[in-house]
Amino acid sequence: MPKKAESGETTADLLAYLFGPGNHEEHIDPHLVAAWTPGLPCPARNPDRITLSDLALLLDAPVEALRGPKPAEHVWHISVRNDPTDRTLSDAEWATVAAEMVHAAGIAPHGDTHACRWVAVRHADDHIHIVATLARQDGRHPRIRGDIPRMHTAARAFEAAWGLTPMSPLDRTARRAPVTGEREKAARRGLPEAARESLQRTVREAAARATGTTDFLTRLRDAGLRVREHHDENGALDGYAVALPGDRADRNTRPVWFSGRTLAYDLSLPRIRERFHPTIAPADLALAHTRIREAAHLLARAGRAEGAGDVAALGDLLVVAAATAPTPVRDQIRAAAAAFEQASRAPGTRTLHGTARAHFKAAARALDHAPRAARGGGAPAVLTLLIALVEAIEAATAWHRAQQHHAQARAAAQAAALLREAATLTGTPPRASRTAPRTVRVTPAAGRGPAGSPPVAGVPARPRAVPGAGPTPGPRSSR
Repeated sequence: MPKKAESGETTADLLAYLFGPGNHEEHIDPHLVAAWTPGLPCPARNPDRITLSDLALLLDAPVEALRGPKPAEHVWHISVRNDPTDRTLSDAEWATVAAEMVHAAGIAPHGDTHACRWVAVRHADDHIHIVATLARQDGRHPRIRGDIPRMHTAARAFEAAWGLTPMSPLDRTARRAPVTGEREKAARRGLPEAARESLQRTVREAAARATGTTDFLTRLRDAGLRVREHHDENGALDGYAVALPGDRADRNTRPVWFSGRTLAYDLSLPRIRERFHPTIAPADLALAHTRIREAAHLLARAGRAEGAGDVAALGDLLVVAAATAPTPVRDQIRAAAAAFEQASRAPGTRTLHGTARAHFKAAARALDHAPRAARGGGAPAVLTLLIALVEAIEAATAWHRAQQHHAQARAAAQAAALLREAATLTGTPPRASRTAPRTVRVTPAAGRGPAGSPPVAGVPARPRAVPGAGPTPGPRSSR
C-alpha cells in the first residue's frame, strides 16, 4: 500500500532520519535496496565509499542545476508497506517494488535515462521508503500528477502476483487523516485531537444542518471557527477556508487555514451546496421515523447513481441525529456518524433528486427543528429512532456491497453496530420479532460483481412502549 509520507526540510534531513535510529529506536539495519543507478554504494554499509551528505548532494544535483525556478518542495517521499500477516519480502523483491512504483508515479519511467534521481531505503521488515528529488536530469520537471492512484494500481498487481493480502482499491473517499506533524502539534498543546479532526467534525455538522451558503458560513462562525471566504473575479463566493482559534504557524505569525476540499472529499463548497434542501419544512418526529423506514426501503433497491445521493443524505441525517441526541446515547450516535462518514461518500456519479434522499433530508430537518423536550421523548421514542436508523444503515450496507464498495460497506456495518450499542443504553432493548425478519433486495451495479449478493436482514418490528419505562444506564462497551 503506497502512501505519501512527510518530507524533510532538506534531502539531507530526510536521509538522516531514514538511516537513523528512528524516534523510538524502531529502525533496524537501515540500508539501500534500490536507487536510480545500479551499484550505488549504501552509506550505512559502505561509509568509506559514500556518506549521507554525499548521497544528498547526488540526489539534489539535478535540482541545483535547474536554470528556471526550482520547485518550492523538491523532495518527493512515499512509504510502501505490506500487511503484517504477509510473508517478509526480500531486498530484491522490495527493489522490484520500488522500481515499479517510481515508474508508475512518473518519477523514473522504465528505460528513461534522464529521469529523476531516487533511492529506496529499508529499515524494517514490512516497508520501504522511496525518496526522490523533483527535477529530471535533462533539466525538465517530472509529470507526477495522479501519482498515488497509479501506484495503487501497481500495488494491486504485486498483491495478485505474489499472493499478498489485497488492500481496498483506492476510491478517494477515505477521510483525510492528520499527518504526523499535526498530531504532534496537538500533543504539545495538550489537545485531545489534531486541528484537522476538530475542523472536519464542526464543518460536517454545519453542512448537514445548513439550508444555504449564508446559513452554512454563519454556523461555522457561531461554532467559533475563523472563516475566510474566497471570491472569483466577478465577486461570487467560490470557496472557503477555516481555522481553529489559537492554531498558528510560522512562529505564531499566521493562522493555519484548511480549505474545505483539504478537510475531506465532500466538504468543498460545491459539494456542500449539493446538500442544501431549503424547500423541506420541519415535520413531526413520528413522521420522520416513518420517512426513514420508507427511505431505507427505497435505498436498498436504488440504482448506482441514485443510491450515491441517498447515502450522502443518510450521512447528514446521522450527523444531525448525533447533534440532537439525548445525553445517554449521544456519544454512541456521534461515533456511528463518524464511522458512517466514508459510507456516505460513494465513488462515481450521483443524482440528487431521489425520493429516499428527500425523506432523509426531511427527517434531518425534523430532528433539527423539533423542540428539545420532544427529541428525547423517553426511552421508547429514542429506541424507535435508533431502530429506524439501523434499518437505513443496513440498507446502505447492502447497497454498497452490491456496488462492490468494500470500504464503504465496512464503514456502514461498523456504524450499525454502534447504533445497536446505543439502543442498549436506552434501557429498552429491542424485542425479538416473532415473525421471520424481512429481507431487502439490492440492485447491483451493471457489470460489477455477481447479481446474487446476499440479502441483509431487516430490523425487527418496532417494539411497543412500556408504560412508565424510563431511561436507565446500561453497560458501555469499550471501543
